[in-house]
Order: sequence, then C-alpha cells, then structure tokens
Amino acid sequence: MLNSTMSYKNMMVAPHHLAAKTGSDILKEGGNAIEAMIASAAMISVVYPHMNSMGGDNFWLISDKNKNVHAIDSCGPAANNANIEFYKNQGFSSIPSRGPLSALTVPGAVAGWKLAYDFSVKNLGGKIPISRLLFDAEEAAKEGITVTNTLRNNIKSKLNQLVDVEGFKDVYLKNGKIPNVGDRLIIPKLSNTFSLLIKNGLEDFYSGDVFSKIISDLNILGSPLNSDDFKNYKATFVEPLELKIKDAKLFNLPPPTQGLASILILGLLDELSITCKNDVELIHNIVEITKAVFKIRDKHISDPRYMNVNVSEFLTKDFIKNLAKEINFEKAAPWPSSSPGGDTVWLGATDAYGNTVSFIQSIYWEFGSGLVLPNTGITMQNRGVSFSLDLKNHNHLLPGRKPFHTIQPALAHFDDGRVMSYGTMGGEGQPQTQAAIFYRYNVQNLNLQNAINEPRWLLGKTWGEETTSLKIEDRFSFDTFDDLKSMGHIVEKVGAYEEIMGHAGALVCYPNGLKEGGYDLRSDGLAIGG
Repeated sequence: MLNSTMSYKNMMVAPHHLAAKTGSDILKEGGNAIEAMIASAAMISVVYPHMNSMGGDNFWLISDKNKNVHAIDSCGPAANNANIEFYKNQGFSSIPSRGPLSALTVPGAVAGWKLAYDFSVKNLGGKIPISRLLFDAEEAAKEGITVTNTLRNNIKSKLNQLVDVEGFKDVYLKNGKIPNVGDRLIIPKLSNTFSLLIKNGLEDFYSGDVFSKIISDLNILGSPLNSDDFKNYKATFVEPLELKIKDAKLFNLPPPTQGLASILILGLLDELSITCKNDVELIHNIVEITKAVFKIRDKHISDPRYMNVNVSEFLTKDFIKNLAKEINFEKAAPWPSSSPGGDTVWLGATDAYGNTVSFIQSIYWEFGSGLVLPNTGITMQNRGVSFSLDLKNHNHLLPGRKPFHTIQPALAHFDDGRVMSYGTMGGEGQPQTQAAIFYRYNVQNLNLQNAINEPRWLLGKTWGEETTSLKIEDRFSFDTFDDLKSMGHIVEKVGAYEEIMGHAGALVCYPNGLKEGGYDLRSDGLAIGG
C-alpha cells in the first residue's frame, strides 16, 4: 500500500517536483495557498513546458478559511480579427492546429495570477511580493531545466508537427537533435520575461514591455491577435458550479469549461447510490454515466454568453433523476462524437490559515501551437482550434468568443468539515479520473495516494491520442479485461502507469488541521507537507 503525505502545517501538490517545492517553500515562508499557487504555477510553466505556459489559460477554485468558495475564469477569448471568413479566405476548412494561425486566443494565465494575487492581498492578508513568487521560475529558465522522460517523449512524438513552427526547434532541440533525459535546456528569453514581470508587475504582460514584445512577434508571424485584444482582457471571478450529494458539496468551474461533466458524473453516482463491488462495475458504471453526460456537454457547453440554456438546469435533482433512468448499466452504449483532448497541469495547495486552492493551467495540445515567441520565449496555446468554422456548430468561431475548455479544477466540502482539492490533466479523461479518485477516496475509503495511483481507465480522446477505445491499464486483472469486452466495450490494454491516463493529484484538509496529499506516479510530481 502506498502512503499519503501528511502534515499539520500545509500541503503542496504538483505534477513536477520543482513546482511542488517552489510552492511548498512559499508556504513555509508564511505565504498563503494563493501565493504558493502563483509561485508554483510560474515555476511549472518553465519546467513542464509541453503541458502549460504563460501563453495559456488557467482556472481557479479558492476555498477560504470561512469555507467560501471563489472561482476565477482566466480563459482568453478569440481575437477580434479572428472569424470564419478570416480562415476560409485563406483556404482553410478548419483552424490550423499548429503555428501562428492556431494562436488565436488571448493568453489568460498571467491575468489569472494577477487577479488571484490581488484577492490574496485584499482578503487573505497576502504579503509576499511578486518578485519572490516569480524568482524561482526566473532562475530556472536562466539556469536551465532538466529534460524529463515525459518532456523528451513529447518532443519526439510531436517533432514532425512542430519542427518548422517558429521558435520551436531553437528552444526544444539541443544542437538540432531531440534532447536526452537529463539534458539541460536553457531558455534565456523566458527568464528575461519573468525579470520584466518582476520589475514592472504582472500587468506588464498585457500593457507594458512584455506586451510590446509579444505583440511585435505576433504581428510579424501572422497571428490574428492584436494589441487591443491584450489591452482589453481581464480575468474574472465567476459563480462556481455547486451540487450537493449525500455527504458533501461539490464545486467546479462553469462553462466554457467541461466542469458540468465532472460534477454531473458524481451527481449520478450519488443519485443511483452505486456501490461498485469490483473493478468491472466501477469502470463500466462510470463509463456509461460519462457517455450520457458527454452528450449534454457536446450539445450545449461553450462560451456561456452564447449558450441557449442555463447550466444550472442540468444540476437539479429532477434532471439528474431523469438522466439516470436513461442509462443502461448492463451493456455498453455507443460512444458520442466528441472533442479532442489536450495537455494540462493540475496543482493543489492548502495552508496553515485554512485556505485551499484547486488550480489548473493549460496550453491545450502538447506544446500548444508550437509557436515560441522569439522575443519572450513564451509558447503560445492553440486552444482556439476547438472552435468550428461551421456556422451551424454550437461552438463556431466568433471574434471575442471564449473557446470550450476541457480543463477544470475540482473541490469538495464534506459535511464533516473536510475540504478536498483534486484534479488532473487528460482531456476527456479528466471527468472520469476526477470521479474515480473521488469515489475511491470517499466511498472505497482509500487514502489519497492509493486513490490516485490505483489502475485507471480512459474512454475518449486525450493527451496525444486520437482513438476513442476504452483504454485500461494492464494492472487490472485479465477477468476485468474480458468482462468489459463481453459487455460490449472496445477495450485496449495499455501500460501499467500509462501517461495518457493523466497526471492527477489531490489533497484534503481535515477539521483538526491535518493535511493529506497525494501525487501521481505517472508524473514527475510530488506532494510536500510543511
């Protein structure tokens, strides 16, 4: 049995050990969970560049010491110059997946850090300066990052797509070749960008020296983004989704994220009072519930300003009861047509003051657009490729519209006073993995570390994968594999700790002050207690 990390002071969880250490150091210096998260988010944007960047987006759930939950949407919209005609006039039937034309949405990540930082100062007594919070990231980019196995594998698998994209090979290849595990990659331009943010403040990204460098590069390279797109962007507080189940209240992010899917899966499990006696029942039940939930997600979820339904309609008891009746738990239903997955990092922090953060940051696909801006070292996301160029599609491209996001952080308040922060990367696997971790911890009573590292499954598209078979790790028994096939599932066996299953993490703060944390053995991460 794997043991969780425990502490009575604080806890930091991240899918890269240096990001976890950076956040933990801030907590040990008296910082709160938000300050730790900003430092960790900055650091992981450097050391895990294939999964996130300052050129991406993030979302926050913040549970303060009074158990009030605050949600931040820091998702950038499509450029004002980006519309269907812009792409069709250039001969495209869909948005290019890589390069400057795929970098069509404003990066929201730094605005999210800024809004959270201001909230920390105003409401949580935050006192640690931005200069300290960004210091480790600045130094890591300057001194060089160590190439991990996951970074090398991603460079290798996506090189054909990215080698000719501006800036990619200059940063991610070493002497023109794929770097080896353990090699050092130095990113001086990125270090200089952090130096400017330290000197001028985070707002510099959208209206100062960093902004000017970004816009200069984007103009030269042909992205539809312009200066007004950046100057007019602000991260915002939004109302989190809430759902009360038997022994807890669940929280997640509203549209444009797929947070509804994650919260609905757990709501249906609760409504049906499902007690899974074995792995086959656990996998089959969650997979069939996921199929029903994804049909709703794929039909309705987009920028909430353009949705014709209120997402709260799907979280009523009556709706959940009726949806439960439509699910056949004896046989596998067809898999709905669905969106491609993407790359993400989830991080969690809880401090000695009673604050807990669930945080997720993403550039969508591996290395996002692949576009590394020459003057800043920033890798731009390609989240905008989730838009359709078909006017009939409910998520078609419009100037200023926010893209659909698979990423969403999760949080739970238990009736007994526990606060749980949890999440994962993994595209369409995110809601399934969130449900599995929550169920294994809350219903099967596994400790967090075991709940995360027990064998997992994935139905649908995710990180680097285009097939929609039911992938299960080979640590499941042969009987599990055969029984799922007999129920009609198209089953594909994968490795024991397969990276496509996501890099998950979780932490729980108990009423007596105990903190429990778990990280994913599939990642390069760590859970560190103070």
